[in-house]
Formats: sequence, C-alpha cells, structure tokens
Amino acid sequence: MNPTPPKGISIELSVGELAERSGVAVSALHFYETKGLIQSWRSAGNQRRYKRETLRRVAVIKAAQRLGIPLATIRQALDSLPQNRVPTAADWRRLSARWKADLDDRIERLMHLRDQLDGCIGCGCLTLKECPLRNPLDALSKQGPGPRLLDPED
Repeated sequence: MNPTPPKGISIELSVGELAERSGVAVSALHFYETKGLIQSWRSAGNQRRYKRETLRRVAVIKAAQRLGIPLATIRQALDSLPQNRVPTAADWRRLSARWKADLDDRIERLMHLRDQLDGCIGCGCLTLKECPLRNPLDALSKQGPGPRLLDPED
C-alpha cells in the first residue's frame, strides 16, 4: 500500500503537472498513454489524472528510450510491474537485465559497422556492380540486395 503523501502534496497529478515534473511534453504523455505505457483516469471535471507513481514509470520510459529500447519492448516490461505501487530499484534491475543482452548485441553490431565504414560502403549496395577489394565479381549479389557486409544478419 502507498504511504500517505506529506501535507500539501497531491496523490494525483494533472497532465500538466506530470509533464512539468517529468520533463516530458504533454503530447508525449498522451502518446505514451495511447501506447499503453501509462494510465490515467478522468476527474469529475473530465480532466486526466495520473497516480503519482506514474512519475517513476515515465522515468523508466525515458531511460529505456535513451538506450534505444523500442516502445513495444518497454510496454512489455512495464506490463510486468505491479500497477499498485511505484517501480523500485529491484524492478529496474530486473527490467534492465532483460535488455542487457540486446544492448550488448547492438553495441557489438555498431562497433562492427563503425570499423567497416572506412574500408568501403559495404559491397552489394546496389550502386556498385563489383568491388575488387571486398566483393570480387559481385559474389555477394547471390546473398541478396543491400550492404551485405555491413549488416551480416540480413
């Protein structure tokens, strides 16, 4: 159960208050809500209201977005959290552990891409029929279109 907030602090926030406190634009909060990342309810005056705990959820969303985590993945992670309390440090450790392998893989792929950029544009780019250094006789064309050496997963 959530503790009672100190006197003068509301347990609910308007969309403007949430935007101000979180540093996220109102339009972004509305977008997050349409994507199921956060939830609100309507007051008697038909204004959106958010639980104070939504501040922590928005912080998790922002951190995950900075890591390049797709919104659908963020939503899956947030759906695994209890709705009746603020996400804790332990929750964050559990969520971030799920994303670590994906991030490590992306970092490795980006470093590989960075290291390949100075050699050529990656053979099979559709503008070069043959590259005598990396793709003699256009051998990579048999593997499909695009920069075959720059993105080996394709």
